[in-house]
Amino acid sequence: MTKTPARTNQASVTHHRDLRSGQSIWSARRRPTVPTQPLTRNISCDVVIIGAGISGALIAETLSEAGLQVVVVDRRGPLDGSTAASTAMLQYEIDTPLSLLAEQIGRGRAERLWRRSRQSVDALRERTERLGLKVDAATRGSIYLHGNVLDAEGLAREADARRRAGFEIELLKSTAVLDRYGIKGRHAIIGFGNYSADPRQLTAGYLNVAIGRGARVYSPVDICEVAPGASGVTLQSVDGHEIKARYLVVATGYEMMKGVPRKGNRIISSWSIATKPQPRAIWPTAAMIWEAADPYLYIRTTPAGEVICGGEDEEISDADERDAKIAAKTAILSRKLGALLPMIDATPVHAWAGSFGDSRTGTPTIGRIPRMPNCYAAMGYGGNGITFSMMAAQMLRGLICGDGDPDADLVSFSRKF
Repeated sequence: MTKTPARTNQASVTHHRDLRSGQSIWSARRRPTVPTQPLTRNISCDVVIIGAGISGALIAETLSEAGLQVVVVDRRGPLDGSTAASTAMLQYEIDTPLSLLAEQIGRGRAERLWRRSRQSVDALRERTERLGLKVDAATRGSIYLHGNVLDAEGLAREADARRRAGFEIELLKSTAVLDRYGIKGRHAIIGFGNYSADPRQLTAGYLNVAIGRGARVYSPVDICEVAPGASGVTLQSVDGHEIKARYLVVATGYEMMKGVPRKGNRIISSWSIATKPQPRAIWPTAAMIWEAADPYLYIRTTPAGEVICGGEDEEISDADERDAKIAAKTAILSRKLGALLPMIDATPVHAWAGSFGDSRTGTPTIGRIPRMPNCYAAMGYGGNGITFSMMAAQMLRGLICGDGDPDADLVSFSRKF
């Protein structure tokens, strides 16, 4: 096959961003291996996925299981985008409280979204275990503390909303929270059945399963042109190579593809720290901790007893501005962590920053891209990135394979909220 001349002057179809900086706790560990290859010729496949992060990995594995010939391309390489900056608190609890989400989009839709989020966490845990992946995983409860978004009375209303929707929870007054967890002056909702993992191991594990079924991962590949049509999609790389596919899935995370409707999604910045291992100092049950506050603090542990703390989110999309605040944000997070959990040595060993997507409702956009036949996207994950990535993998399998999905209307590009 004759090689097409290189087109090095072509612009990428995605917005290039510096997605993370500093050294995350995951980046300090041995890098998992994912076999990749350069794109040196024109190729064809059933589905081409742009993005080799956790979203692309979960989607590739699910579609490969469905018997489709899958190709994944990434302008960096697997694991090198925002996945390595995730704190990987895989919660079903959406950033927007159920009681407030019901006011925004209606009780029925809000309850369906929360239930589907729970199903996605359960499915990710069950699938990871079934595939035998070693991802430093743990099942954890959650401690949701009252704050400036929900005060103690608001937290009680939130507990009622969750019970009404069928979720198992406890509502604790501040004295019980102190007695049980050592946290002073905070009311809390206790949830159950959340999940945590090493996001790079998780991504590599799912990509390798897909590769074992015949999927191919090409990198670095920067796509400069997408030409959708009634019978399929043709992609052109900046190096002049062509990919023909029946379907395209855009899973570029927070480097959104140009021309795709935003549905209210925007780029924000978040900062995180991690401590040394201190398993004897961890609070009972090692439950995830987060706040009904804006900005909110979120805390989890690793199986080794390291404490990961993130938050202080700001509406900053510029990487230089984000990175200039790492030192100050690290100090703030360490101080807040130590004040909330005085039994912990809150000294940071790792500190990092990342750019993430957010939306008005804290919910993702998944489905067919308007006016682009045979093209699909998964974007705008909010604070539940990997949970919504699993949701996207399930939904896109149904949509592409023709089975549909009963909850696709909740996150589609055509929804009204």
